[in-house]
This record gives sequence, C-alpha cells and structure tokens, in this order.
Amino acid sequence: MQIPQDDSVGLLILGAGWTSTFLIPLLERQKIRYAATTTTGRDGTIRFRFDPDSSDPAPFGALPYAETVLITFPLRGKGQSSRLVRMYESTHKHKPNFLQLGATSIWTAPTWQDDDSSYDCADPRAIAEDELMTCSGAVLNLAGLYGDRRQPRDWVDRVIKSKADLKKKGALHVVHGQDVARAIVALHRNFISRKRWLLTDMHVYDWWDLAQDWAVQTLASAREGGEGADISRETVEKQSQLLAWVGELMLEEDVRALPRDTSKLGRALDGRGFWRTMGIWPEQGRIK
Repeated sequence: MQIPQDDSVGLLILGAGWTSTFLIPLLERQKIRYAATTTTGRDGTIRFRFDPDSSDPAPFGALPYAETVLITFPLRGKGQSSRLVRMYESTHKHKPNFLQLGATSIWTAPTWQDDDSSYDCADPRAIAEDELMTCSGAVLNLAGLYGDRRQPRDWVDRVIKSKADLKKKGALHVVHGQDVARAIVALHRNFISRKRWLLTDMHVYDWWDLAQDWAVQTLASAREGGEGADISRETVEKQSQLLAWVGELMLEEDVRALPRDTSKLGRALDGRGFWRTMGIWPEQGRIK
C-alpha cells in the first residue's frame, strides 16, 4: 500500500513508470513501505516534476522522507544530480540513500566490460551519474529492459530493416523487469554508496541467432495455424527474408554455427558482479 506523503517510507520512487509495474507489486509482497510520484499524480501517486533549472524547494517538501530515493528518469550533465539531492535534503531532516537507474550504453569498448571497466565519461547521463555518486549515491546501469508486453522479438522490425543492418548486429543484452525490481530491493536493503553497477540477465545473446530462431517460430506458427496464429502475409515474407539473410551471412562470414562465439560479437557485458555481491541471481532465465 502506498503511504501518504506526510509519513516516512522505505522507498520513494521518483517517476513511477514501466519499471514500477514490476517494482510496486514486489514492494507490496515484501511489505516495504513506499511512495511513488508521477508528473500527473495518477493512480494515487504524488504529483511531482523535477525542474533542473528551478531553485524552489517546495515540490520536494511535498515528498515523504525515505530511506532510499529511487530516481527512474534520466539526469544529464553537471548540476542536475547535485541539485536534486540538495533540494530533497534541504526539505527533510534525515539524509536518504539515492539510487539512479541508468543504461549500459555508456560502456562502448568492443570487448568484455564489467562494473569496473572504463566507460564514456563524456556521456551526459554518465556525467550526472558520476555526480550523484560524489553525493554518496549509487547507480544501476540496466541492459535492455523487457517483460510483460515489452518483448525483444518485437524490436527486430525496428532495428533490422536490411541485410546490412543484420550484418552489423552483434550482441544483445537484456534484463527482465522482475529482476530489475529484485535488484532495486536488494540494493535498498544492502546499500553500497559511490558505486556503479552493471545489470544484465548474465546472458550474451547473438542477434543472428535470435533473428533466426524467432523467424523459424513465426513461420512454423503460420504453417500450423490454430488459435492465435493470425499472421499476415507481410510478416511471413519478412521472416522468410530474415531467415535467408542469416543463412547468407553465415556463408559470407564463414560462421559455422550459431550462436557466434562471444569474441565475434563486439561489446559483451559481464553482469555477474552485482548478483554476486548481493547474494542473489536472476530468476527469469533466457529470453524466448
């Protein structure tokens, strides 16, 4: 149950969006007191919008005290993180832990990367995250988010429009919303400040392998028909084309089997560190 804003909570969610659809049910099951904000105050949330250019602390005064403040929206460049922390702390008696959700795109080197690898320090989000860590905050950099209606197989049409697009595709890294929620709760309970964590489901997926597998599944469903198999001719043609492109690229690039070796996929993310430190492991398994 969400707590009124004049009471204290364990976790305050600044920006109750997609991730919160997994996080809030977990908080309720584990009986962790929480409050959440949205820009509109919908669904019983607290109406709140962070204005990085404002010096007015009043919007922060309407927020409850929390042990952990989770920032789900991106902060960018210098000044935004320190301003948010300063405004919140100036309107509350006790200092909370601040946790920012970020992205793994800041790691760009085409090799294995982990929590402690060098990253793009000039990235605007990375700059803001670094600033938050100087304020004793922590950062969870998330791989591609999926779960419920957000499924990686639906990304194919958006990111692969030609054989050339597919050829350039190497590794895909993801993490399920339920495991993100578990990670947030674990860090809330065992907070480690001034630390950046890389969060994945501990798999490195090969885009070629996924594209082939999903195409095979779709075409099989189209042939077999049955309930829920309303697959258009256009979709069948696209999936058949994808299947052909994968085969052609395997011949052209001398790839003997899928998935390709990780060394051939470019950037690969090692997500073991967070799970090992927290003593828990991802529960959702491989994407289907």
